[in-house]
Amino acid sequence: MSSEPLLLIVSSPSGAGKTTLTGHLLAAIPNLRFSVSHTTRKPRPGEQTGREYHFVSRDRFEELARQGAFLEWAEVHGNLYGTSKQEISGAQGARGLIFDIDHQGARQIKSAVRDAVAVFILPPSMQALLERLDGRKSDDAETVRRRYDGAREEITHYGEFDYVVVNDVLDEAVQRLVGIFRAEECRRWRIAPLAEQLLAEGRDLESSTS
Repeated sequence: MSSEPLLLIVSSPSGAGKTTLTGHLLAAIPNLRFSVSHTTRKPRPGEQTGREYHFVSRDRFEELARQGAFLEWAEVHGNLYGTSKQEISGAQGARGLIFDIDHQGARQIKSAVRDAVAVFILPPSMQALLERLDGRKSDDAETVRRRYDGAREEITHYGEFDYVVVNDVLDEAVQRLVGIFRAEECRRWRIAPLAEQLLAEGRDLESSTS
């Protein structure tokens, strides 16, 4: 089997549930790693730097970008977000690496890493999305409206992804996401090294017994 971790990108409009779904995916499949992005936004209550995000100043983020430290980066809702190249190099030996990023970052990673797999999460309806955004007590009405307007634009990019999952019933959406990961692990090119090893072992056994 391939020794490289499976790179799985999970994207969605704000409020569609990608963070919740990636959390369930990490709990369901052993030896997965979560790619911790850098961001200039302020931490929400309960968030810790190095766990949800690496929280940095705009000056520090821009310095890292100039140094070429990011595999991808983009500005979203007025804040900068980026994935450090060290996230991939540090994931060697893991079963997979999960990215929780927007469509801009997904496009950049897919361009840089050919074998990355991208999943887009949709809400069951725009009304449900608005209710989820409105339920975030940390955001004021203006922020909710800005995120809702941005979500409509983000959904136009669903065609850039390999898979689309509708997050209507959480447990079912989790099962779909887990199924995607496991199916991708079975891609022929990922299993080919093992198959070729078995064929070589078979030839060696035949030679030793003839």
